[in-house]
Parts: sequence; C-alpha cells; structure tokens
Amino acid sequence: MPSRNARPKAPPTDYKTIAAEWARQKRIKQLQSASGTNNESPTADESQHAALEARRKTAFERRCYWTIGFWIWLLCMHVVGILLFTSGFLLTRLVLDERSECEKPPIEPLLEWKEKGTVEGGCWYPKTFNKAVIVLIDALRYDFTVPVEDESLAEVYHNALPFLYETSIQSPGNAFLRPFIADPPTATLQRLKGLTTGTLPTFVDMGSSFSGTAIEEDNLLMQWRDQGKRIVHLGDDTWTALFPDYFQPNISKAYDSFNVWDLHTVDNGVIDHIFPLLKVDKKPQWDVLIGHLLGVDHAGHRYGPNHAAMTAKLQQMNTFIQDLVKEIDNDTLLVVMGDHGMDSKGDHGGESEDEVEAALWMYSKKPLFGRTKPEFATPPATAKIRPVNQIDLVPTLALLLGIPIPYNNLGRPIEEAFAGPKGNAWNHLAAASSMTSAGIRRYQASYFKARGIEQSSTPGSPASLWSNAEILAQSGTKVKPWQALYDAYTSYQEETLRICKDLWARFDIPKMVLGISVMALSVITLLLYVSRDEDEDFAVLDDVELDFAEKNLELQGSTAELDDVSYKNLSKSLVKAGLLGGGLTGVLSSALVKLSGSEEWLWAVAATAIGSMIAVAGSLLQIRGIRVLNLLPTTSWGWLSVVFTLSQSIGFASNSYTIWEDSISLFFLSTFGFASAIAALQRPSVRDRTLGIYHSIVFVILARAASFSKLCRDEQMPYCTSTYYASANSSTSAPWQLAIPFVVFLLLPSMIKGYMTTSRSYDGIAPVWIGYVMRTSLFLAAVYWTLDAADTGEWITAIPQKMLKTIHVSVAQLVLALTFVAGTTAFIWAPPCVSIFSTSSNSRTAQITVLGYGNANGARYLLLPVNFAAALILLSKPMGGGAIAIMLWQILSLVEILDLNDISAETIGPVTLALLGNFHFFKTGHQAVPASIQWDAAFIPLFTVRYPWSPLVVALNTFAGQILATAAVPLLVLWKTSPKRKGLLESVSRALGAFVAYYAVESLATMAWAGYLRRHLMLYRVFSPRFMMAALVLLVADLVGIVVALLGVRTNTLAIGDVFGLAD
Repeated sequence: MPSRNARPKAPPTDYKTIAAEWARQKRIKQLQSASGTNNESPTADESQHAALEARRKTAFERRCYWTIGFWIWLLCMHVVGILLFTSGFLLTRLVLDERSECEKPPIEPLLEWKEKGTVEGGCWYPKTFNKAVIVLIDALRYDFTVPVEDESLAEVYHNALPFLYETSIQSPGNAFLRPFIADPPTATLQRLKGLTTGTLPTFVDMGSSFSGTAIEEDNLLMQWRDQGKRIVHLGDDTWTALFPDYFQPNISKAYDSFNVWDLHTVDNGVIDHIFPLLKVDKKPQWDVLIGHLLGVDHAGHRYGPNHAAMTAKLQQMNTFIQDLVKEIDNDTLLVVMGDHGMDSKGDHGGESEDEVEAALWMYSKKPLFGRTKPEFATPPATAKIRPVNQIDLVPTLALLLGIPIPYNNLGRPIEEAFAGPKGNAWNHLAAASSMTSAGIRRYQASYFKARGIEQSSTPGSPASLWSNAEILAQSGTKVKPWQALYDAYTSYQEETLRICKDLWARFDIPKMVLGISVMALSVITLLLYVSRDEDEDFAVLDDVELDFAEKNLELQGSTAELDDVSYKNLSKSLVKAGLLGGGLTGVLSSALVKLSGSEEWLWAVAATAIGSMIAVAGSLLQIRGIRVLNLLPTTSWGWLSVVFTLSQSIGFASNSYTIWEDSISLFFLSTFGFASAIAALQRPSVRDRTLGIYHSIVFVILARAASFSKLCRDEQMPYCTSTYYASANSSTSAPWQLAIPFVVFLLLPSMIKGYMTTSRSYDGIAPVWIGYVMRTSLFLAAVYWTLDAADTGEWITAIPQKMLKTIHVSVAQLVLALTFVAGTTAFIWAPPCVSIFSTSSNSRTAQITVLGYGNANGARYLLLPVNFAAALILLSKPMGGGAIAIMLWQILSLVEILDLNDISAETIGPVTLALLGNFHFFKTGHQAVPASIQWDAAFIPLFTVRYPWSPLVVALNTFAGQILATAAVPLLVLWKTSPKRKGLLESVSRALGAFVAYYAVESLATMAWAGYLRRHLMLYRVFSPRFMMAALVLLVADLVGIVVALLGVRTNTLAIGDVFGLAD
C-alpha cells in the first residue's frame, strides 16, 4: 500500500503563489490606506470574518457531501462485484413447474389393487393409511434417542428419550428408528423445503430461504391439498411462510419461532392443541396433522446439549410421544423426526456430523413394518450405520398415504415401510421403488431438456441402469425376480442422486471471473485514491504563517485561485467521472441487452460498474497526476502494511491457515507491537522513547489477554479449548465470567480518562459523559448479564420468570438509549473537550490559555467510538464484552504509537486497525462458520423478533470488532491534532480508504481462492463461509464508514469550527 511522510513540507510552487498574492494584496491595502479610502470599522471586520466562516462552512458541507457520494459509489461497486461472483459461485437449481397427477403415473404400476389410480385406493401404490400425524421435534439429534447403558459414558442428554428406541426393539412390526441425514445447510426453513419437496438444497436456495418465501414447486402439502385433504398445522410459524393458505384456519395454531429464550410456549401450545384433535369427534376435521415443537432446539441454543434443561425437554418429548401412541388409531401413521441436529454448543446451520444427524421414527398401530435382514431389527447404534436421507421421507409418505410423489423428488422409499411384517415383501418393495424411479427418470429428463444437457448412456450411467431394471421388469418368467428388481431400481436411484448432486455443483465460470474482475478493479481504484502526490500533501500542512496569509487573502476576496486546491475538489471530480463513465456504459450495455433479448441484465450491470471505475481510475491517473508508481511503498511501515495484507490474502488458499486465522491474527498484531517498540528506540527525546515502548508493550499484552477468549470451530479440535462459554458443550457463560463486565465498569472509564488527561483533554463534556454516563451504562450492562444468568440458572425463584425477563430487557433498552440515542445527541451538540483560562499580568494585557487545544479534534471525536463500545459491550456475552473493552484500549494505544513514532499518515495505522477488527471478531465468540452466529443476541433488548431491529442487533453482535474499528478510523488522523489542522475530511477519507482496502483485498482473495478451489473437499466447510464473511465485513465497513466515520467527522469538525473557526 502507498505511504507518505507524516509531516510534509509545503510545496514550493503553492507557497510562492500564496506569498506573491499576499504581497500584491498588501500593496493594494497600503495604497488604499495612503489615499484614505480604507474606512472599515471593527464592525465591518467582524462581518467579514462571519462571512468568511459562512463561506468556509458552506464549502466544507459541499466537500462532505461529495466525499460521502464517492463512498456510496464505492459501496455500489463492491455490491456489484460480490453480486456477480455469488451469482456464478453459489449453486443454483432450476425449479420446474410441472406437477404430478394421480391419473398419470410415470410408469404402469407393477401391482394390482382395488380402486387403483384413485385417491381412495391409492394413486400410484396401494394406500396404507388414511391419516398421518407428523411430529417434527426441531434439532432432534440421533444420539438423543439411543440409550447408553454405562452411566459413566452417558452425557446429560442420554437416556432421557428412550421410548423411540425401545418400541423399535420391542415392537419391530409397529415401529422403526433410523438415522435421518440432513443435507446442509442445516437451517430449519431450508430443511422443511427438502422434507416436503424431496429436492436437494443449493446455496441460492439457502440465501432465499431466510426470507420465508412460499414454496411453489410440487410438494407433499400441495399434493394433499389438491387431493382434497385437510391439513392442520400446530407450532413453528415457518410453515405458514412456506405454505400460505394451506392449513385449516380455525384449528391451526402458529407460534413465533425465533425467540430462542422461550423453551416452553411453542411446545406447550402444540401439546395442548394436538390431543383434542385426536378425539373421535374431531378426527373428521383433519387428514394430516403437523406438529412442530421447538423446545429441544431452543434449549440447545440457550444452554447447549449438556444441560439439565435439555434433559427436561427430552423427557417431556418422551412423555408426549407415549401419549400420542395411545391416542392414534389403526388407520393413522405417526411420524416423529428431527429436521437437523446440533453441534456441541447447541448451534446448527453447517455440515458437521452432529448438525446433519437427525432421527426418524415411524409408528403404526397395525404391524406393517419389517426388516429385510435379522441384524436390522436393532436400531443403529450410531448415525453412521444405515442412515436414510431426509428426502427419502417424501416418496415414503406419498406412497403410504396414496398420493402422487411430488414431481421434483429425488428420494427413494424407506425400506422398512414397504418390507412387510416378515421382511420379505419384495414385490411391494419393487413396486414402490419402480414407481419412485420412474418419477425420478421423468424429472431428470425434464430437467436435462430445460437445461439443454444431453444424458449419457455409457455403462454405469442412469440410463444404462434403468435399461437393466426394465429388462428384469419385462422378463417373461411367471414370477418376477422381485428382489433383483428392487436392487436394480435402488442402484438407479443412487446413481441418479449422485449425478444430480454433480449437476447442481456446476459453477458459472464467466460470472465468477467477471465478479473477481470488478472487485479487483475496485481495489486498484481504491489504492489509487489512497495514494498521494506532493500537491495533495498540502492538505495536511500545518504552517501558521501560510495559514495567516491565506486567511487574509480570503478576507480580501482573493479566493479564485485558492479554491482550486486539489484536495478540496478531488471527491467531486471522482464522483462526476464515475457517474459519467457509468452512465455512458450503462446506456450502451442496457441497449445491447434489450436489443439482443438475452435478459442477461447482470452483464449490463457489470459493464456499467467497469466503465464507471475506469473513468474514476483515469481521473486519478491523468487529471490529478497520480502515478501508478505512487502505489509502491516508500517506507518500511508501508512495506509492513503490504506484508500484513498480502500474507493474509495468500494464506486463505490454505484450509488450515483459514481454520487457525484467529491465532495467526494474534501473530500479526504482536509483530506490529514489536516493530513499533523498535521504532520508538529511535525517537529523539527520552519521553517519546519511553512512551513509545510503553504503549507498544501494552498493545501486545492486551492482544495476548484478549486471546484467552476463544470459541473453537470443529476443525480445530482437539487442539483447541473453548473459553468463551462455560464449556465446549455449553452456550451459556460460566459464573466467574459474570465478573468481567463489572471489571470493565470499574476500569474502562478510568483508562479512557488517563489517555485524555495526557493531552489536557479531559474537560468539557468528557468528565460527565465518560465518568458518569458511560460508567452507568457499563454498570447496567453488568447488571443485565447478571440478571440474565439468574434467569437462565433459575437462581431467583421469588420473582416470576416473566417479570425477571422484563426487568433485564428493560435494563438493556436503557443502556442502548444512553449510548445510541443520548450519546448521539450529546456528540452532535457537545462543545470541544477543552478548558480556557484567562490570566492578566496588568490591566491592559490578558493571556488566554486553552488546555486541550492540541488534541481538540481527537478528544471530542473519541466520544463517538466510546458510545459504540459501551453498546457493543452490552450486546456481546461477558467474555465478548471484555474483549471489546480491551479492543478500545488497544485502539487508544495504537493512536498514541502512531503519534509518538510520527507515522500517523502511514497506511500501517489503518491496516493494523483492520487487523484488530478481525482479531476481535474471533474474540467475541465468532468463527467464519454460520453456526457461530449468536442468534439469541436479538433478544437482549427485545422480547420477540421485530424488524429491522432484531437483524440489526444480531449484526452488531456479530461484527462488533469490525464496527468499532471502522468507527475509530478517524481517530488515527484526528488524535493530537489542533483545530487549525487543514484537510481533515480528506485525510480521514484516505485513512478510511486504506482501512477498507485491507478488507477489499481480503474479499478479493477469498473470492478468488473459493473460485479456484471450487472442487476442494473443504469448499463448503472452510472456503465458502470465509468468502461470505469477507464479503459481509467489506459491506459493513463501507456502511459504517459512511454513516458513522464520515458523518461523525463532519459533525466533529463543525463543532470545533464553531468555537475556533474552520481551518479551510
């Protein structure tokens, strides 16, 4: 990254221009005085000064708007690059609109039965059940259902739900239990799509699934509805988003699914409403009854699986299922299943074994189920043995209940459901399998035709396997080889499923390359923006004589030449160039797409972005005279920032590097601390050397202290020990961790005071805000987490749980009101953090002393990141709050290091700050995996999910480190600067550019490596999640940089200018 000297000298040409103009105006003034034409009064002088300040304020406001416009433009470029790459990288599946029909089976059935081809007798297979009760226990992991006889080996959750396992052994004709493997991503809404359509997920499905859009492709519920079946739903309201207007309105009951703190409302609601519907007089009101219980999932999210609350919840489910078995009749099928599992902390969303291994249990009062082998009589001991895919439930339920199999299904019949009580009903197994295979073949032909793909007929291909099965089916023997026929169809289904997985793993390489190109061009443009030439160094010049001359020229009205200083108009020129270049290419590319009829509007968007960036880069290279060579560092600090950035980016090509990124970030931060300590030894004064070494040591020690907060990802085990929660299998804080917020409350305000006192800046609003308001907020945050622990651990039985929840939510809301609402108001209206003394040695002269003048800009701006830090401490768990407090301390040490070593204008400051943001992302209990998202943070200040506040709170919790780092970027420039510092807005914008460039290069690197390693075994476990994290972090940094950093600098500069006058 480019670098420059921190204290540049005045460019000779500009100095001479101003000096010459000053001399000319001075001669004119002297002539006016000699001729007696200068009769201006003191009042006129005051009016001139007021008019000058008004002009400067107006000009500054315009510069702010143009600068913000440039950053909005850059945000759009980043969005386009990410959008293009993800449209080619995140896998897509074409959804076909065709539906299966009862009267049109895909093949002639192999069996004959009464009322064949009707809903009453069975559309494609003999109908076995008239009704079904489907119970979905969210996050029912398979090992929750398998008893462990040796108590010394049993976890807390073992032996709490034994009924499923015991009935499968005691009554094998009535029940069976199998591992039920989910296809990642293991999000509930995504799993419901697979469980009802029989299709495989893709990442585009995942991205759209969280919006809750209705399922429009053929599915089980659509078939039931089309066949006149009445469906009743109880529980998780996700079903109502996916299947609007499917359920009986008066007896269906939906409950909020996102309140993970509530373990009982949904479960108790399902239990209370389901049993009345099983009574004889209520049975005519429904044909399919769906109950979705959330208590097990919420217990996992809130406490982790190894907690007494999980045991109690599983025991409740055990009793509930026992009672259901007593109530159902012979014509009703009972299905109990989990949609996914959970990891050791109770989270899910990824593809680890614990997350994908759910349980499936089916029960019938009539002995209809069987096993084809004696060893299958005992349910599998682990989920690795004889698992079934979750999509296999779709054809199984469809055939048993006599409806057509959904058109897009890829699952196959579950063996036990069709093998018969003796396990030898090979004719029924073959009939079910042939019908399912024919449906898959029909779907595959339609899909290949829609995609324009030719089917292979080579030996071992699905077409070849189908031919083999058909030969057996059409054999002339009196008794068909049913078992061989079943095996042949099963082989066809397995190979077809494999082919479809490969087919949907195809990437759109041109769009991926185009996305990478757009992102690379945005990085180059940003680096050109960050670079400086001599003319632009004028913006950071502090020269009293030159400032005096310039101001007098402005007072005298000679401003034509001075207003053209390049740093004041750069953003304006860039925005105009970007709009012009983008507008021209946008019109041309849109017209080309329209005329060609290709509907490839993303290509037009890409062309618009590229044209716009080329125009901006050309403006930087030609109009302003910035040269490509300026991108090369000229100091050791510049090269160190390059090494940090490129080392991280190159390292993302390694899965082990990415997995251990949290530890590697600590190494980089320690390296910076060591380098700054070495540099401090070269400072001329003893004071600077001592303080430089001190702050460097503090910076490294704090990084090491923060590293003790750790949340391990699965790939790090067993070489990592989680400390963020009470244990590796818990999602709650340990009791001793509750002391951390109180330590923060005691120490953090005093630490901030110490840094401000050294520059005499602990004045104005600072003592009140930091000493009282911030300390109160931190104390309330500590009280919140204590009350939360009391609620979770049921320590206080005298207060009802609902009231306790109300109290600590109210406390959280009060903290956010103090930090964001009152804090923002105070920041806008607060005066500078200075104190002014007037002393007089005699009656005629007075000496005015302004304490804190040398840090007026930085001390006042510090109030803004301090407010954010207090809010983020509340929104993070106790260990995370401690990490945020340490980060704020490190930021203050960093700005002191930059000032003492005279490297405030170097890119190493923003790059180290960006590294610090990433480091504390990991220290606040996160990893680059979806499962580490702390969804329960949404309920810290809220009782239930509310948009947009709930997603915003989760985002603040997740990206707390990067948000605080972005908010603190202006401190790198403003710290230890006086009110007369010129070009502050432009200097901050360039520092923000270097900061964002680090994240942009990270995003570009993860994008490129994910594309290059798209066939890597660890793509979806390591590389793809890291790319998603990098893309989100980049967008967060852009948004916070615009909304907080730049607007904060605008407010801060105007407030300082109201007292001391604007510098330029």
